[in-house]
Amino acid sequence: MKPKVVLGIAAGAVLSLITLVVVIILPSTETNCSPGTPAIPSATPALTEPNCPATGSAAEAGLQDGALRVLRCTVARFGMMDMRGVVNDPAFPDLKAGRAVEFIVGADQAKGDAIVQFLQESAANFKIDYVIWKQRSWTPGAASGIQWKPLDDRGNPASNRMDRVQVTIKGDDAGPSVSAPNVSLAAAPGTVNEAGAIGGGGRHGYPIPPGQFTITDGFGARGGTHMGVDFAAPAGTPIYAAADGLVVASGAASGFGDWVVIDSVDGSGARFSTVYGHMYANGIYVKTGDIVTMGQHIADVGSNGESSGPHLHFELVPGGRLTGGHQVDPMPWLQGGTIPAPVMPYCENGFGTAGGNLASGKVPAQFEVWYRRAGSICPEITASLLAAQGAAESGFNVGAISPDGAEGIAQFMPGTAKELAPDGQPFVIDADGKGYADPMDPADGIIGQGRYMCAIAKTIEGWMAQGKVSGDLTALTIAAYNAGEGAVLSSGGMPDQIPRHFTETRPYVERILQSEPNYRSMGSDGRFQPDSNADLGPQIVSAGEQWLGTPYVFGGGGPGGPTSGGFDEAGFTAAAVFAATGGSVNLPRTAEQQWEQGVEVPLINAKPGDLVFGHFGPRGPADVGVYIGSGRMLHAEQNGQVSQVPLLNGMKARRMAR
Repeated sequence: MKPKVVLGIAAGAVLSLITLVVVIILPSTETNCSPGTPAIPSATPALTEPNCPATGSAAEAGLQDGALRVLRCTVARFGMMDMRGVVNDPAFPDLKAGRAVEFIVGADQAKGDAIVQFLQESAANFKIDYVIWKQRSWTPGAASGIQWKPLDDRGNPASNRMDRVQVTIKGDDAGPSVSAPNVSLAAAPGTVNEAGAIGGGGRHGYPIPPGQFTITDGFGARGGTHMGVDFAAPAGTPIYAAADGLVVASGAASGFGDWVVIDSVDGSGARFSTVYGHMYANGIYVKTGDIVTMGQHIADVGSNGESSGPHLHFELVPGGRLTGGHQVDPMPWLQGGTIPAPVMPYCENGFGTAGGNLASGKVPAQFEVWYRRAGSICPEITASLLAAQGAAESGFNVGAISPDGAEGIAQFMPGTAKELAPDGQPFVIDADGKGYADPMDPADGIIGQGRYMCAIAKTIEGWMAQGKVSGDLTALTIAAYNAGEGAVLSSGGMPDQIPRHFTETRPYVERILQSEPNYRSMGSDGRFQPDSNADLGPQIVSAGEQWLGTPYVFGGGGPGGPTSGGFDEAGFTAAAVFAATGGSVNLPRTAEQQWEQGVEVPLINAKPGDLVFGHFGPRGPADVGVYIGSGRMLHAEQNGQVSQVPLLNGMKARRMAR
């Protein structure tokens, strides 16, 4: 495979705006599990004087003492300049509160860089909370060791801080109590700031008010397999966020139909997720990346997925649902208790971002934080997909250069790296704060990969809405990364215009889709979570049952779950076995190939979880399902959906092993 990453956008095509989701800044006591960025050499000595003279600037009015001091001392070092202090704008809560100052440098980028360096060197003296410059935020002593992170596009250069440096000081007072009724999240100290950092107030409440629900299944029901509490209520009953936090998943999920996952931090700094399941897609009112407040109406009760009636399945997960945490009974917490401490330290593992879907330890440790952040840029592109793509592009080789001249871990063509994204910056930006952008730098390349993939996905989504393109969005986005968006548009879907589309692009897409589940956290997809200590057969049945009702789609599905909205027969069994084994068994794509896996057992001795094969021909079986006992199987029914149906005549069985 020769990665190209060549732009092929048709003339006049307009890229939609990308929304970068904010990232929770973890507590300063967090275990440092990632290598840090090199220390910035000092060109301007750190501040030592306790105070600096007044400037006479109107920007001083209303500032808290710490912000006033940083304004005066920066002017003493660099001279008078345009500055902005307190503004009465709720979109800028830290400026409104008087704990932030903006130094407007216009086109003098060198001056901005020098001010930033001065603020970094003086961070402890000034008690700096964070600095924003060039659409990135810098946090002193960041838990990950990587102190710069990209921020969302806010629509114009001033809001993106392309022409000004914003510095925010830790607050002088405690501010409003976060336990006060109806206090806004923006006003709560440390809960959210303009750099996207979320702290914890500790307040929490029921997702459905008491008196409006009946508990129909408690935690640990169904033989210990029910990892939440079911609140039965009429369809359409409002569901409220149980705590302040950030939405890290919203949409389709196996077993749940559709779900919402919110990551939060409590008053002691403990991290946790709340999970809301069985809603319908049109009954969810938040999207990945939204900051929500306790009591906010986020969804309505439904009966989607593996559900026997309208109810909310609610989970509490210390440590994070996408990032390896384990569910606990939420009722003591809802009744006023505290979050149990996780049994292990959680490092920079994607908590607070959609990038938490990346399984730990699957990519080189120094790249993990960047894949997680790149996988949080837009909901269409996940961290696990980017990791699988990185493996296909370069094998995670930072020095890779292709015969076509594509560079770095993400194999960017130099021209593409410099093309402008919808936010007006190049696709490859200086992600780690070293002072310049370079596709050969892994941080820049991976973040650029995420930015470019999101731009492609948004473009293709627009074409699909216009009826110009059809197919699976993820597969088409991968294809466009390799062959160019123009190839997808001219083909009306998967590229088919030249021989290279068949010899390179299509195999490239299949390779990434097949390997992506290997990079995905097993807790990031929905209800089923494998138990490595349990017998495999029942695990395969449970994994398969989470997709009951999923439509039949010819060629659909595989180890990663449904594709193009559904499964065919072999796609379904591949998904069930992959999920049940925690990703250790990746079955091939056809029934004939799956017949070569495991060991054959007489049908009379078949156990639940064995695969059953039928419609044998000269090349082997053409059909496959999951045996569930009593002469029945889970099966993707042609022109139907995944269902429990009787075995076919003449079927044979094979038993899988981890």
